[in-house]
Amino acid sequence: MAAGEIVYQREHTLDPLDFIDVLQRSTLAERRPVHDLTRIQQMCDTANMIITARIDGKLIGIARSLTDFSFCTYLSDLAVDEFYQRKGIGIRLIKETKLHTPVAKLILLAAPKAVDYYPKTGMTKHEHCFMLSDVNELKV
Repeated sequence: MAAGEIVYQREHTLDPLDFIDVLQRSTLAERRPVHDLTRIQQMCDTANMIITARIDGKLIGIARSLTDFSFCTYLSDLAVDEFYQRKGIGIRLIKETKLHTPVAKLILLAAPKAVDYYPKTGMTKHEHCFMLSDVNELKV
């Protein structure tokens, strides 16, 4: 792995301070309890699908989900450091999440600022929610 290369991986644990940091460097902190470490810790401890994007160990993107691996995966948090946005990291985090839960439908609730982003990825709008049934529907 070269220095400065983005590494995508599934992680089984997530440091709550790293999570808060990337939420604050994205625009998601305004809609997450970043000042309540107990809640953030619980969010990190109970998520059972965490896909990260890191550069030289630094967390620059995350897809934090809850899944049963067979019917549905709820992608609760998709956050990318604003400095690294518009480089395909968000779509790659979605794709990696879907690849780890291939038969489950991927479901998320869009942040108001992101409503126009998800249709561009190939996800289908369903009222106020987006769903991805097949990884091949992603427009990469």
